[in-house]
This record gives sequence, structure tokens and C-alpha cells, in this order.
Amino acid sequence: MDKVRVVVADDSGFMRLLISDILTENGSVEVIGTAVDGKDAAIKVAELRPDVLLLDMNMGEYDGLYAVKRIMSENPLPILILSSIGNTNLQPIFDALDLGAVDYLNKPEKGNSKLRNIEVELIQKIKNAKRANTKAIPDPKINANTYEHTFNEKSKYDVIVIGASTGGPSAIEKVINSLPGNLNVPVLICQHMPPNFIGSFVKRLNAMSPLQIEVGRENMRPKAGHIIVAPGESNMVVTKKRSGGVYIGFTDQVFPEYNCPSINALMLSVAEVYKDRSIGVVLTGMGKDGMLGMKQIKEQGGYTIAQSEKSCVIYGMPKAAVEYQAVDRSIDINEIGGFLVNSL
Repeated sequence: MDKVRVVVADDSGFMRLLISDILTENGSVEVIGTAVDGKDAAIKVAELRPDVLLLDMNMGEYDGLYAVKRIMSENPLPILILSSIGNTNLQPIFDALDLGAVDYLNKPEKGNSKLRNIEVELIQKIKNAKRANTKAIPDPKINANTYEHTFNEKSKYDVIVIGASTGGPSAIEKVINSLPGNLNVPVLICQHMPPNFIGSFVKRLNAMSPLQIEVGRENMRPKAGHIIVAPGESNMVVTKKRSGGVYIGFTDQVFPEYNCPSINALMLSVAEVYKDRSIGVVLTGMGKDGMLGMKQIKEQGGYTIAQSEKSCVIYGMPKAAVEYQAVDRSIDINEIGGFLVNSL
């Protein structure tokens, strides 16, 4: 198997050396060059044409955002963010993802010696990034839908549940921005993301949408116009109490496709509680999480949507759901929000 050809961009000479050693020792990655800042990274990418750029964010005047903007406009390729900035300020990482970076990984908080603790995850993310569809990103930004939509008195559906992984934050932003402020059903979201990222992600979504968006908590009630995002350290579900009300809960069950937060956990519970009155949506991401949940929603008579292959950063989870015959329709990411509104 061909090695993944990588350029490492970091302003620390020691870090460039350490990262290069870790990647080279693995045997499946070849470091073909290094860069000292964002400007140097753009030059090295143009010269060396790597499969993946591994990019730090804090690099002086020409930082990671400079590199992402320039590279994605001049020589698009998969960019993986590896930075300690995510331990203190996540907004630059979300900005980088919006501009076209594929994925991100936090450098460990407690010094360079801990970098080897994330070696396995780093190698896997590099391999995943190589498979990314850079033609799907960046995309024109969708402005928030500030218009009120005229809904029929009674909707055909009572809930929308969305699952996403790699490439998901930007995809979810596009969907949420397409939904009107008077949305007449709740939306439940499960995004594969480290626990410390979820709060900042929700804050970012709230700043761009008229809808109320919160992190899920025990006994929270899904309400129309309310978006609930699964926390990253547990598996969120919906439960129906004897009173008939639907509430947010959490399960200790382990889901092998992806655990904490599990898309299958949330979607399977939605299928059980809402049955044919649910819409399931699976967006870009690696793996097969959501496949079983989407199938159950479809079998209960609900409607299921997958992000189209050409608009996915990683056509993994949608592909798995399509091949499992769990999808009613595949739709471009820029059209999913409007389709959902029209379905209600």
C-alpha cells in the first residue's frame, strides 16, 4: 500500500522533528517536507503536492488560517489541524473547518512528551484525511434563514434527527442556517466531536441561527424550534414517559460503530419513540455509525435522507446507510435544509 505523503507545518523546530519521527516510525506515512508557518506551508504544498497537510494554528503572522485560505483557493488538498489552540479557543478551528480543513486533533495539554499518546488517532486521521473529497469544500456560505415559513397546521413529522462525523460541523451549519426561526418541530443532533468542543460548537450555532440551540441534558423536553446537540461524553437518547411526554435521557449501552456520542443510540431511540413521525438525516463522516438507526427509522415508516456523495467531505456514513438500503433520498448538503422544511 502506498504511503500517505505528508507535509508538517509547525513553528516549533522541536515539534516538527517530533511529529515527523512519530509519523515516519509508523511506516504508513512519509513526511516529504516541513514548513515553519502558514506562508511556508502554502509554498511547500505547491512545490511538493502532498496527500495531506498537517497544520498547526498558532504560527505568528502567517498562521494556520492564512494557510487554509490560501491553499484551498490555490492548491486544494486535505488539511488536518493539529494544534494546542483547541484547548483554550476553539473558534479558529471551526473557522478553519469552514474554510476547507477536513478535520482537527488537539495537541495534548500537558507538554510535548504526551504527543505519543495520540499517535494512533493521529495516524488514523491522516489516513482518513487522504480520502477526503476536497471538491466538496469550501462551499458558498449559506446565510441564516431569517424568514418565517408558513407551515400547515399539523406537520407530517414530529422530529428531525441528524448525525454527522468528519466534515460535519460545516455541514450542520449549512443545514441549521437553512431552517426558519419558526420551525415547527425539534431537531436532535449527534456530531462526533471531543466533549470539550461541543459547548463551543453550540455557542457558534446559536450565534448564526434564530433557533434555540442547547447541549442535551437529562429530562430536557424536545420542543418545536429547539435544537438539542448530544454531549460528547455520553450516548444521548429520547425516552417516552408514562405521561406521554418525550424527554432527553442517556444510556450506558456501548455502541461499537462509535461510542460517546453514538448516532445509532440517538436514532434508534427516535425510531422507537417517534416511529413514522421522524425524519433521519446522515451527513458526511467516516465509518458506519447511523446506519442501523436510519434503517430503523425507515422501517418504522419515517423518512431518511443521506448527504450526496459529491457534497460529502468523507462519503463513509452516508454510503454505508445507502448500501444498507436505509435511505429514501440522497441530497446535496446545500439543499437538505430546504428539503426538510418542505417535508414538514
